[in-house]
Amino acid sequence: MDRIRRNERLAAMTRILVESPNKIVTLGTFCEMFGAAKSTLSEDIDILRNVFAQFHLGQLDTVTGAAGGVRYRPVPSAEDAYAFVKDLAQMLSAPGRLLPGGFVYMADILATPELMEKMGAVIAAQYYRAEPDFVLTMETKGIPVAMMTAKALGVPMVIVRRDSKVYEGPAVNINYLSGSGGRVETMSLSRRTVREGQRALIVDDFMRAGGTARGMVDMMREFSVTVVGVCVMAATQEPVKKRIEGVKSLLVIEGTDEADNTISIRPAAWLASGAEKGK
Repeated sequence: MDRIRRNERLAAMTRILVESPNKIVTLGTFCEMFGAAKSTLSEDIDILRNVFAQFHLGQLDTVTGAAGGVRYRPVPSAEDAYAFVKDLAQMLSAPGRLLPGGFVYMADILATPELMEKMGAVIAAQYYRAEPDFVLTMETKGIPVAMMTAKALGVPMVIVRRDSKVYEGPAVNINYLSGSGGRVETMSLSRRTVREGQRALIVDDFMRAGGTARGMVDMMREFSVTVVGVCVMAATQEPVKKRIEGVKSLLVIEGTDEADNTISIRPAAWLASGAEKGK
């Protein structure tokens, strides 16, 4: 093999790390790949760490120990996270997005990979320390944001269904109260999907009263799985008292006016305060 120059190593290492977020890549792996000494690669990693920090491209950590190495996490700065969510709020507040019944049209946002990837990074940054084993969501609109959150965390995504599917094998079914009207509905999860003792992060697109999120928490209790957090893309300000506590939302829907076809949406307070502290 021809001698690999430093700029070539840096380009290859960046690609490998960015494509495997929250995964530890050992120095031995890079040594074997590039034919370079560990001391040389450590210098390369220091260069990448400084560049990532300077341009707010994420976080590069060195993990010590027998299975240690280097790990990339796509953590946005507090200011960047707030600016992104603020832009989303403006997009969703645009005229014509208010639907009958006070719902907000979000399908185009949820179908844009670039926006979902950034959203997943913002959510994942809040839960790295919680070390979830998987991201749980309810079909179907919550899938895009949950998938990108799972990618940023480097874990699988698990989907709760509204009814059991034959091709998923035996399933657990529970009833839950959905919507502010308190309708009794059913959700289903395959027994093979999760294991007892795991840790779950619940992610969804929208929350009004919190009934669906409460149902997913109850479902995890059936599997003896610990829920480390619940996060949604948008939550309504009313009702103030939800069926579940401790939920983080990126956006708060303060109110809608069907007569004027207007929506009032703002970034959540925790994002705003984080951006202020980061200044």
